[in-house]
Amino acid sequence: MPTNTMKAIRLHGHGGPEVLRYDEVPIPELEPGEALVRVHAVGVNPPDWYVREGMTNLPPAMRPPLGLPAVPGTDVSGVVEAVAADVDGLAVGDEVFGLLRFPGPEGGTYTASAYAEYVAAPASDLARKPSGVDHVHAAGAPMAGLTAWQFLIELGHDHPSPFQAAQHRPMGLNAERTVLVNGAAGGVGHFAVQLAKWKGARVIAVASAAHESFLRELGADEFIDYTRNRPEEIAHDVDLVLDTVGGPDSGRLLRTLKRGGALFPVFFAEYDSEETAKLGVTTSGTQVRANGTQLAELGRLLDAGTLRVAVDSTFPLSDARRAHERAARGHLQGKIVLTAV
Repeated sequence: MPTNTMKAIRLHGHGGPEVLRYDEVPIPELEPGEALVRVHAVGVNPPDWYVREGMTNLPPAMRPPLGLPAVPGTDVSGVVEAVAADVDGLAVGDEVFGLLRFPGPEGGTYTASAYAEYVAAPASDLARKPSGVDHVHAAGAPMAGLTAWQFLIELGHDHPSPFQAAQHRPMGLNAERTVLVNGAAGGVGHFAVQLAKWKGARVIAVASAAHESFLRELGADEFIDYTRNRPEEIAHDVDLVLDTVGGPDSGRLLRTLKRGGALFPVFFAEYDSEETAKLGVTTSGTQVRANGTQLAELGRLLDAGTLRVAVDSTFPLSDARRAHERAARGHLQGKIVLTAV
């Protein structure tokens, strides 16, 4: 068993990467339904820097309480060190990975805690790590993989999105469908390309030229370099756009869709309701949620080699600041991962 303290990255205030501090803190105590996991690797995700910045990307009324000091992060891969008495199906020594407590309790305080040497994780958020995948690659899978899964394959929960009234419904994918993935080389994007191909769809990947060979290796049928060509001028009669970029230019992707098609924005974007009605298309999104059962499905696909996790770069846990600086430069190919062992 560990001693009673560990190293963790904590926020004592909000701001840039420089506010990430490497502290000595108590090891968390187990609550019912939890497992103590010795963390080997941590996936870095956009919500990590949103929290670091104080959730300034959300309207003030929608920001969850951010108690300080706080340990950021949600994606881990590691080894079970202990389990609560009421936990079945997990044992000391099991290798697991998971998206932890995301998005957190409704209206409650932010509770993520993955940037640490140990985490007390809800057992329901964990799945067995694929035996053929190391901890670094497994840590890159949970949030990005589950986001792509819940947008494209199966929602898997009945929680309403805070960003739209209607329940998100994935579009059935098959060989008759064409899917365009914008931002295809990033964390969510590279999973989306692979999942759409797994379902038999034709996939158009949009990214910069440096990522073309990578995305074709993942199965993309067509590649558009957005630095040279506007996707809406090349791609037509698309059934589904998964837009992992969002922002003010997202609306132009509506023009790639056939009538009856849909655009799924992963990040915030605004669309003209009159234009969507005129084009005969819809937009729909959701908020990813922790789901150990779905993660186990992803784990099976990873073990079989049907999916793979691309790692852009790795940094020691103590260098989380540099990891966030890398994220800020953009143009990622896959995931950034922190190593804790």
